[in-house]
Amino acid sequence: MSGSFSWSRLNAVMVKEVIQMRRDRLTFAMMVLVPLLQLVLFGYAINSDPKALPTLVNVQESGPFARALVAGLGNSGYFRVIGEVRSEAEAERWLATGDAQFVVTVPAGFEAALVRGERPALLLEADATDPASASNAVAAAGALVRNVFDAELSGPLARLRGQPDPVDLRVHRRYNPKASPSTTSSPA
Repeated sequence: MSGSFSWSRLNAVMVKEVIQMRRDRLTFAMMVLVPLLQLVLFGYAINSDPKALPTLVNVQESGPFARALVAGLGNSGYFRVIGEVRSEAEAERWLATGDAQFVVTVPAGFEAALVRGERPALLLEADATDPASASNAVAAAGALVRNVFDAELSGPLARLRGQPDPVDLRVHRRYNPKASPSTTSSPA
């Protein structure tokens, strides 16, 4: 029965290792300190919830709701509005180079549809090269849209306030092999 498990052999090996570690204090210190050092460093260096992600807006209809949305994006902490684009091709170029990670498009007729009580669509295009940061920011965008529009809906539009989703936030994730996922190491 040489292949069976023996508690006495396991105990003997463990005792031998403890004796060896007591003799070689440098090895013991490395066994304890290196994992602790990695835990501390990786806890600060890897950030799966980055902030101030470069965002562009494509506002095809400027009105109070679009302005409130852009202001809300800037105030959220997740998004840093770096400019405005005029076409989808321009937005595509910014996302392809990795200079912007998000493009928010407010389509023409958005506010009229909202006033009519319809559920107009907003488009959020995300460079999902780093899925962890993109997912957190997309989730924040959904909550942001609800909060911004709940605050802005007043008068006859107050009936829309408190609805689960007064606006349809459509998310399009793009995986860009050219852009490097630099957001995981950026500080919060």
